[in-house]
Amino acid sequence: MSTNDSIITARGIKRGFQSGGDTFWALGGIDLDIPRGGLTILRGRSGSGKTTLMNILGALDRPTEGTVILDGVDITAASESERDAVRRKKIGFIFQSVALVSMMSAYENVEFGMRISGFPAAGRRERAEECLHLVGLSSRIKHMPQELSGGEQQRVAIARAIAHRPAVLFADEPTAELDTLTGLSVIKTFRELVEREGVTIVMTTHDVGLMDAADVVYELSDGMLVDAAAGAGEGGVQA
Repeated sequence: MSTNDSIITARGIKRGFQSGGDTFWALGGIDLDIPRGGLTILRGRSGSGKTTLMNILGALDRPTEGTVILDGVDITAASESERDAVRRKKIGFIFQSVALVSMMSAYENVEFGMRISGFPAAGRRERAEECLHLVGLSSRIKHMPQELSGGEQQRVAIARAIAHRPAVLFADEPTAELDTLTGLSVIKTFRELVEREGVTIVMTTHDVGLMDAADVVYELSDGMLVDAAAGAGEGGVQA
């Protein structure tokens, strides 16, 4: 794939972990390009290296070897303070555990995330409400997490992750704890965000039923890239 319109370019990514006197290689040398303004899926079984790779692409971890360029910034060569700035300004994260603050409403959870990212105070309320509307929760903004279903909680997490207008949204197994229909609904929301917000989404999954939703699918096995294919994109989601 050409890097001309890639928001992330990774070359020679290796990640080793010490175990006793030996080195375990979670990633054995990965080259990939993430297209700007699309949905890319990193697919693989548990232990394939997909989460390790996502953590490196998202500046949560550093590779043992290799280079990652994210939206023009070499995050592998950057200092910790520079990497922290990239995470706060350019990146949004969604994890399998939604990690909402239980004592905050849906709106307050989104607004709190915006404060952490340094989003201007004057525009927070409007943007938080806009994002909750985008994920279909306009009528639930005052509800507490325990008053929301699992799928609704995940949607609040999505709204929180996109509220500061990141360039890239990383989602680690975002549908793993949801039933099939709710999971498909979350993926449909991702497709709508790609179209409406122009955000690039990178998600990990082992669910083969979600592959058609992606623009690009990278398959990993034992820390190596074994396949790359174009997905069906928005036409592949029915929910």
